[in-house]
Amino acid sequence: MRSLLIASALLAATAGLACAQSQQDAAGPVLRASVTVTSDIVRIGDVVENAGAAAQIAIFRAPDLGTTGAVPVAQVLATLRAHQVIGVNARDLREVAVTRAARTLLAKDIERQITRVLERRNGLGDAANLAVTFDRELRDLNLDTANSGELSASAIRFDPRSGRFDITFDIQNDDTYSPTRLRFTGTAVETVEAAVLTRSVERNDILKASDIAIERRPKTEAGSDAALRERAVGLQMRRQMRAGQVIKMVDLGKPDLVTRDQNITLIYDAPGVHLTGRGKAMDSGTLGDTVNVMNTQSKRVVQGTVTGPGQVAIIVATSSATINTAALAATDSSKAE
Repeated sequence: MRSLLIASALLAATAGLACAQSQQDAAGPVLRASVTVTSDIVRIGDVVENAGAAAQIAIFRAPDLGTTGAVPVAQVLATLRAHQVIGVNARDLREVAVTRAARTLLAKDIERQITRVLERRNGLGDAANLAVTFDRELRDLNLDTANSGELSASAIRFDPRSGRFDITFDIQNDDTYSPTRLRFTGTAVETVEAAVLTRSVERNDILKASDIAIERRPKTEAGSDAALRERAVGLQMRRQMRAGQVIKMVDLGKPDLVTRDQNITLIYDAPGVHLTGRGKAMDSGTLGDTVNVMNTQSKRVVQGTVTGPGQVAIIVATSSATINTAALAATDSSKAE
């Protein structure tokens, strides 16, 4: 009885396997609508299910790395018949999409890796402050999927005088002992945040907030005297400059409170005496500057210190006689307090 049961089970199992095999054989070869390949050739087994012994036969060149190409079904079937693969179920498809798998290295990631390699090398600063320019336009790179290793710098050359770099990276390859090598050349400079002009300005223009923008510029261009935006607003230009130029503290000064040819008020203060008069500025000056002014009545030119908008305090000698003479000569009308 036990032997009969075992025999029945074996018979059933054998029948099931035979049925599955017959169903698979009945299905026959079936064309795939889309495939992805990792090599540079397309084989019959890539585009046809149940290709059998013909699966490893190469029939087409694969598309470029990271791209997809379409092959008309009629062309596929004709190629299959040439290799004695017939009776393929095309499933009313018009074309077969073939994609070549790839490992993509983004241009921004390559640039980031280069700045990391150059960081603090030969006087350069942090990687985040380095600007890199390549000799050839840097684009995303598609590599064979066998290149699974990380970008590892194997040769680094950098000239601090010219800023030129020449860097070679190795990427370990799963298929061969030799790594894939990528070489990049160009220039690298350290940048800093700098205040730049948004418009062209003339000498003596007063800077407004809208006249200044913050941009990253080469450290050598900005120099150690670069102006901060907060400090530059409200100051006066000492020279003419073009839009886009970096503003330096040497280019700025306090706003003039007195300008050349301006009608100003002359002031003389002494214990018990306050004299005022009218004059004409011969120079421009800011607070505390010494300027020449002309008494509009006596036409005499005297020196004074700018004390406020349109105001100049007269500089006189220390003796009382000289004080009285200079003060009276410098004012065309006076008032004693």
